Amino acid sequence: MRPMQKVIKRLARSGLFFISKLESVFDKAYLIDDVPLSKQINPERWAEYVTSNVKSQNGKKLRVLEIGSREVTGPSKMREKFSDAEYVGFDYYAARNVDVVGDVHRLSSYFEGKEKFDIIYTVACFEHFAMPWVVALEISKMLKVGGVVSIHTHFSFGAHERPWNFFQFSDMGLRVLFSSSMGFECIDAGMSNPMVGRYSRLADKQLRNVPVRGLYCGSEYLGRKVRDEKDFDWNKVSVGDIVSGTTYPSPR
Repeated sequence: MRPMQKVIKRLARSGLFFISKLESVFDKAYLIDDVPLSKQINPERWAEYVTSNVKSQNGKKLRVLEIGSREVTGPSKMREKFSDAEYVGFDYYAARNVDVVGDVHRLSSYFEGKEKFDIIYTVACFEHFAMPWVVALEISKMLKVGGVVSIHTHFSFGAHERPWNFFQFSDMGLRVLFSSSMGFECIDAGMSNPMVGRYSRLADKQLRNVPVRGLYCGSEYLGRKVRDEKDFDWNKVSVGDIVSGTTYPSPR
């Protein structure tokens, strides 16, 4: 490489580094003040938090159910993380790390007569469920009183695994799915991995290059089942019952 090319390359690297640092200074401007970031259930440490805060009863091993356990992006380490528990992997397709194959909308039908679970969790799957409200109820049926449910899904993310890419969830959306009316108390709910965005030049003319605030890749919920609600029915519940005492923002 010629000396001048080396100089240009160094300058380019320095410039990119400077731009990156400059951008990071303004990243907080893209956050929304009333959107909480996940704490206990941060994607990097949620499994450790759950296992350390859920204790076995009568000396029995914890029963753990992973919904969507199939290895998709690489080897799963979850069975290792729950090595001291009785781990069951559930998925729509038979594959590595799958113990039970079935439709999550009928989850309880695959475990009739069997002991319920202490921990039920799912990672990057809720967006692929056609009727997530049905899945929430099925999870409730299979979770012990005192057990916890941990949901990790997407709020802002690129289209993937179409045509079965149905929904994207806010933290409040997950709270509604697992509300007190269904017998849950929320331990933690929030967003993770903030994103910086803008409308592209392919958007409508008035929107081109306009910044988009409030983008977060992940949405998480951690809740504990505090009682059985055997007669819960989505057709009978009211909006006021499931919105945790919140109200729609008043018109400006």
